[in-house]
Amino acid sequence: MSLHRDDLFSLDGRTAVVTGANGFLGRTLSEVLLVNGARVVAIGRSDSLEDVGADWTARFGADRVGTVRVDLHDAAALDAALRELAAREERVDVLVNNAHEMGPATGFNVPEGTLEDAGEDQWLRNLAGGTLWPAATLRLLGDRLKQAHGSIVNVASMYAVVAPSPQLYEGMAFRNPPGYSAAKAAMLALTRYAAAWWGPHGVRANAILPGPFSNTQTAGPNAVASEDPFLDRLRARTALGRVGTPPELAGALLLLASDAGSFMTGHALVVDGGWTIT
Repeated sequence: MSLHRDDLFSLDGRTAVVTGANGFLGRTLSEVLLVNGARVVAIGRSDSLEDVGADWTARFGADRVGTVRVDLHDAAALDAALRELAAREERVDVLVNNAHEMGPATGFNVPEGTLEDAGEDQWLRNLAGGTLWPAATLRLLGDRLKQAHGSIVNVASMYAVVAPSPQLYEGMAFRNPPGYSAAKAAMLALTRYAAAWWGPHGVRANAILPGPFSNTQTAGPNAVASEDPFLDRLRARTALGRVGTPPELAGALLLLASDAGSFMTGHALVVDGGWTIT
């Protein structure tokens, strides 16, 4: 194995599939893969997917970009889309399970996003992002991953291993619902399961656990302004005294997706500015 950085972290000639590719973190994660040589098949459900795909096509070339627009909550449509993708692709080298609905329906930043008030539908919509959608991509793209000795990178959360601090949300309109933590913890279990069972096929499965990355694009009317005291609370809670930005996930993703992480599997890589150490 070459020890040069250009070889260790290169994704030249590889095909990556990214769910939630046009979201807050997904857009940057997809661009990281594109910039470092991969061909990216971007999966998303919103109107902006086509615009994002067109931008990437202009920058990286039509042969490097594919888009699949599908509502991941529509199980039949997702199944059909993934089957079509598997039939079209000879191999999948990297699978990034990033999609998660973060809005009122999953309990984010609404009064009913609490342990006392969260309803069954809210729980199920959260669990879809942590279990059902990744399970679907693994089931229907698994043969392609095995053929390529591929890498699975599941985007979980620091809230898979620690609980949201009640003091952080005291007096605030913001909520981080219990179903989200449960879903991301389940995603870690799925990561370990895939690592154990597919390791003999040469497939690696790891997870990235982002910490406080302020999402002002999908928070709707309750979006966090830069001068908002909630952001001050987030900054104060980290060892580094600030929140993260999406490009700061680039190194973690490249490590896990490329040959640089060839002996890493079943690992949960925390990128949280030191949130979980205290």
